[in-house]
Amino acid sequence: MSERVYDFAVIGAGMAGASVAAELAPYASVAVLEAEDAPGYHSTGRSAAFWEECYGGPGIVPLTLASGAFLREGGFLKSRGALYVGRGEDKPVLDDFMTTFEGTGVTIERLDRATLSEKIPHLRADWDDAIWEPACADIDVAGLHQHYLKSSKRAGAELRCRARVSQIERQRGVWKLTTDQGDAIRAETIINAAGAWADPIAELVGARPLGIKPLRRTVAQLRVAPDAPDDLPLVLDINGGFYFKSDNGRLWLSPHDEIPTEPCDAAPEELDVALAIDRFQQVTDWPIEHVERRWAGLRSFAPDHLPVYGRAPECEDFYWFAGQGGFGIQTAPAAARLAAQDILGHSADPLTAGIAREAYAPQRFLVHSV
Repeated sequence: MSERVYDFAVIGAGMAGASVAAELAPYASVAVLEAEDAPGYHSTGRSAAFWEECYGGPGIVPLTLASGAFLREGGFLKSRGALYVGRGEDKPVLDDFMTTFEGTGVTIERLDRATLSEKIPHLRADWDDAIWEPACADIDVAGLHQHYLKSSKRAGAELRCRARVSQIERQRGVWKLTTDQGDAIRAETIINAAGAWADPIAELVGARPLGIKPLRRTVAQLRVAPDAPDDLPLVLDINGGFYFKSDNGRLWLSPHDEIPTEPCDAAPEELDVALAIDRFQQVTDWPIEHVERRWAGLRSFAPDHLPVYGRAPECEDFYWFAGQGGFGIQTAPAAARLAAQDILGHSADPLTAGIAREAYAPQRFLVHSV
């Protein structure tokens, strides 16, 4: 049993844990505890992530826009563009979408049917209204994750895999974290980057759970005829019923499902795959030749669907870095920097300037519970 006391113990080595560890490690001693055999097994490793300015709503836009320059300069983005599509009866929804994002800094425009048809092959005639977001791009998720893991290692952070935390107790003014293997580390502060397991980790330290719920998201890879063009935009139903994009001639399709589940190794359900295909066939007449593979991942949301960054009100040495849903990858650069500045007491820099940190603080749930 090591007697070393780390400044920070980060629980979870997915994108959240890896990014915040990389931001902290140049200034402090950091241990990262990962339950699985390798980092990023659950959400990060199963993401079909894209950087999409409107994703998550106006409350996420500041984090997304702030992260964009970092991701572009690092070579982690590949331009794609996105289309929110709808039918005649969806005009009010599309109108409201345009109004909702007015003044937020995102770049969106309305498209007519003729332009829409040029961008989406095999589009059925009744899908005749859309919003175009030109800045949308694919994210090299694995590349970004490895960047943060390597950066944290270079700065001295220690990564321990197969280290599922099963017990946490306070001893002589520091935290003692014990794993299923019986190993223990000590740290001054715990960073809760445990994703779907964030609330159970809070319970281990005696902090109040915030109601962060894991939701299952399903994706299927389809072989279609003809092959999907490389320049196909990300296509999203304005009502949230599906999205699809191309990948090496195939289509990645999701029913945009958010199925409540326990924290687990998520697996796809055949019903959800069938639902995705049915919705796809309602919007296009693109022939499907085969479902080549399918997978599912977890996205974890706080009750208001905003992320949670901040010290637990009842426990100053326990820091929430969780509830980042499906937008946690596209906002990782700004979120990790923002949290590290908060934890270390550093001032904002050009990456985080103008982001209202208090909007994501856990204290907001105390106000709502009165």
